[in-house]
Amino acid sequence: MFNNQTILVTGGTGSWGYELVRQLLTYNPKEIRIFSRNESNQFTMKQEFDNNPKLHFIIGDIKERDSLIEASQGVNYIFHLAALKHVPVCEDQPIEALKTNVTGTQNVIDAAINCNVDRVIYISTDKAANPSNFYGLSKAMGERLIIHANTLNTKTKFVCIRGGNVLGTNGSVIHVFKKQIKEKGKIGITDINMTRFFLTLEDAIKLVFKATFESIGGEIFVMKMPTCKIIDLANVLIEASSKENVGIEILGIRPGEKIDELLLSEYESVNTITYDDEYFVILPPIYIEGIKEHYSNYKPVDLINYNSSKELMSKDEIREMLEKGRFI
Repeated sequence: MFNNQTILVTGGTGSWGYELVRQLLTYNPKEIRIFSRNESNQFTMKQEFDNNPKLHFIIGDIKERDSLIEASQGVNYIFHLAALKHVPVCEDQPIEALKTNVTGTQNVIDAAINCNVDRVIYISTDKAANPSNFYGLSKAMGERLIIHANTLNTKTKFVCIRGGNVLGTNGSVIHVFKKQIKEKGKIGITDINMTRFFLTLEDAIKLVFKATFESIGGEIFVMKMPTCKIIDLANVLIEASSKENVGIEILGIRPGEKIDELLLSEYESVNTITYDDEYFVILPPIYIEGIKEHYSNYKPVDLINYNSSKELMSKDEIREMLEKGRFI
């Protein structure tokens, strides 16, 4: 699908971007354009990919529509990863989150239509399901804009992919906990009952490709992901560190945080089908030609919602997941 194709990755110098680009290169694309605003990260990434001639780095901000249109000339696929992602940052600076996560997403849509891009893949988050913070709200608005774009007079197809926490990404709890164990001898946890979805980055990108290949435009592909208690994750990391007398401090829940995360809300479940063992698909609440017919033979989901408190991993399973991701 990507053979001899030109691909644009917004926000491509982050953890998702690195793994996405690494896997995209195995499909023999013509060119991968990495669009981001951090010059230092671009320089580092260029070196780490041995100055691969297929990679072209573009300094730009998705808040600038004209820059995106220029970067999208001749592009076949856009993977839209760029966003303000940290919950406390978005709570403290909601206007910036709005400009990047909402207006920036609309700019991606406009650029894709302007340049006749074949497909846009928007990477969303579990926090967009029944959002309790500004980050989740802004990503939910981005999802709605992406879905609505399929009703416009364009050949470009737009699809959303929603996933939970990915192990080892920038700011990941794994890195935070390991640093705290090493430097402080204790781990800070917001709430002893907190649960989260987790997946390795490599597996997440494989699922992104699957949805890219098999979507028709207008749907939200929801990854089925393992879940665990954060306290169990912390204890596994403590045991793996071999450091003695590591404590756990309960900090209290932060503004906008949930005890359990949702990947599929109660409202969304009525429009959701079970696609296969790896995905649910949320069908759009608005009319998009052909989509209901395409999914008419799939079964509706048999659940009220999909949250991280169910089917929790054991500590042995958490340890196996961390070993697979080479974190312990």
